[in-house]
Formats: sequence, C-alpha cells, structure tokens
Amino acid sequence: MATVATASPGGDLRGALTEAKGVASGLPDLLVEARRVAATIIAGWHGRRVAGRGETFWQFRPFMPGEAAATIDWRRSARDDQYYVREKEWEAAHMVWLWADLSASMAFASRLADVSKRDRALVLLLALTELLATAGERVGLLGESDPILARDAAERIADFLSRAEARRPDTRVLRRFTDAVLIGDFLDPLPETEAFLDAIVRTGARAHLIQVVDPIEETFPYTGRTEFIDPESGIRHMVGRAEQYQQDYRNRLAALRETLSTICRRRDWSFLIHRTDRPATEPLLSIHARLADRHSHAAAASWGTAA
Repeated sequence: MATVATASPGGDLRGALTEAKGVASGLPDLLVEARRVAATIIAGWHGRRVAGRGETFWQFRPFMPGEAAATIDWRRSARDDQYYVREKEWEAAHMVWLWADLSASMAFASRLADVSKRDRALVLLLALTELLATAGERVGLLGESDPILARDAAERIADFLSRAEARRPDTRVLRRFTDAVLIGDFLDPLPETEAFLDAIVRTGARAHLIQVVDPIEETFPYTGRTEFIDPESGIRHMVGRAEQYQQDYRNRLAALRETLSTICRRRDWSFLIHRTDRPATEPLLSIHARLADRHSHAAAASWGTAA
C-alpha cells in the first residue's frame, strides 16, 4: 500500500492498476501455484507434533518421579524393568490470521522479475494457508473471514480474497496468543505503518511481517532521464539524471527496514524481506518454522499447567 513507487523509464502503470482491481481473475492459477509451493515444503517437513492433551497416541516415555501413578501405562511397563507413560499428541488448534496488501503498488513487476509483488504475496498467503490447514491449525483472512478449521481452507480463503478490498484490515478480531502474518511491500509513510502495527500491539497478538519487493526496487538501476510514477495517486516526477538519486534512495530504504526490524525485534515478532526473483519457498520455510516454534511453546505451557 505504498505511496511512493518507482517505474521503469517510460513505463505505463495503467495496466498494472487495472490488474490490481482484478485480483479474482488470477486466483485459480495462483492457488495451483500455492499448492505446488506448499507441497514442496511439506515433503521436507518433519512435522509439528507436540506432547500434550489430545486423543492421538504419540510415544511412550519413562515415568518421572512426582507424576501421578494414574499416568502409568501398566501394559507397556510390564514388558520392562521400569514404568512408562503413554504420551498423546497436543491437538489444540492454533489461530493464525493472514493479510496481504492488495493495493495498486503491489501490482508492480519490473523486467527483473517474472511475477508482480501482488501475485507473489497471494501465493505466499495461500501456500501458508495450505500448510497451516494440513497441520490442523485454524486460519482466517484478517478483516474478511471468520476462523476456518478445514482441509479446504485455501479454497475458502481464495474465495474471500476474490471479494477483498485494498485496505488496512480491522485488527479488533486479534487476541492474545494468536498470530498475524502480514504480507506487503510496507513502503507506506512510516507513521501510517507504525499506527497499523501499534493497533496490533494493543491486541496482544504476535505479528510476522513479510516485505515483498521487486528486485528493481532494491537495486535502483535507473540512469539518465527517467519518469517515476506513484501508482497510488498517479503523480509523475521526471528527473534528468536518475543515478544521482541512487544512494539516497538506498539509504532511505535501509533506514525504513531498520525501523521495521527494530519494531519487530523489540516485540519478539518476525520481519522478513522477500524479493520476487527468489523462490517463494524461502520465506515460507522461515515463517512456518517460527509459527511451529510458537505452537510448541504454547503446547508445552498448556500441558505443563494441566499436569
């Protein structure tokens, strides 16, 4: 939802603006791509099983002094010289809210990338939905849907996305111990982004930010006479020697990222940077691992309290 964006020399963003308004048209193909990406990760993922309250058997472990005798599995213990406890898998579903920036700036794609920022953000969101649904988690599209606990969550989220508007979501549904994964370019004026994140802080939820950028937005390879266009407002700015702005642009981008990183680090949130010329699996692996780690800690805390 950026208010400042770059365009290649002489580029026309009218097509990109039209594309941004037609999110629904590309969703079937994006859902197929998201499932392919999710399947790649699932194939190499060793599971998220956690000991705790549930009905599914997980493993036997030695009985520990101080535990209740009722927890002993006498049949298994009879086959050995020590007592064993039958552990079950923790089955409480965790809640993860997802949001992707659908504004005009996200429709940008340069000659250095095969996909737009918006399409990559949607693939990341739908692939993460598929991963979480497979793991038995509850997911929801922030500001657009109720929590969903179903294997077909990706299709249902895609349906909500087809009707979603390019706006900041309502954060009031967030609760303590829930997670929110936010995907966008985060190039808005910093005060707007900080106000959005402060609203999440007040809910007690934990956020994970994925900044999706086109490679040309990092490298700034422009030289000579170049026209820059703001995709949000349509404002045009012509410069005679674009290379003179390169270092200042890079410094401002680095400063923005440092601020966002600091905000997230102080709150034990996540902040990732993803370029659209890189595989979609890279940020998904990292975010999935963070969510799994948080799930494990919550499970251990819940089981420990119950014991």
